[in-house]
Amino acid sequence: FCYVCGDGLTGVVFFFFSKGNRHDQEKLLKQSCTLYVGNLSFYTTEEQVYDLFSKSGDVKRIVIGLDKIKKTACGFCFVEYYTRTDAENAMRFINGTRLDDRIIRTDWDAGFKEGRQYGRGKSGGQVRDEYRQDYDPARGGYGKLAQLQRTSDVQHKF
Repeated sequence: FCYVCGDGLTGVVFFFFSKGNRHDQEKLLKQSCTLYVGNLSFYTTEEQVYDLFSKSGDVKRIVIGLDKIKKTACGFCFVEYYTRTDAENAMRFINGTRLDDRIIRTDWDAGFKEGRQYGRGKSGGQVRDEYRQDYDPARGGYGKLAQLQRTSDVQHKF
């Protein structure tokens, strides 16, 4: 199921998919040292993420999200800290700041598991980039559906 929860403090909304129940997921979130980081440029490096997030504490690991087909970065990552306090500091001070000229979003994550580093969109990337209509050079240009529509429009002209 999909569960949506607000933390009541920052106005952040958590989205996660799980086979567990709501109580178990809330417990995992309250104990977690892992953050989901969204709205990254496809060109943001692990080093850039580390440089920013290490300012709030000791980073245990960073997992860059990948397009499941191309195996290239697709605009998100997971940042895991050694302590909950360091992760809380990142949520408090880094969420909404700029990284690689983009405003990033951080959300609590119940914990990284192998396989979650891949985008869930039909074309391999993130679902949000499937439907995006605007042109965003830092996220691959137009969204996938808009790219297909533009290609179809050009083909019909000839």
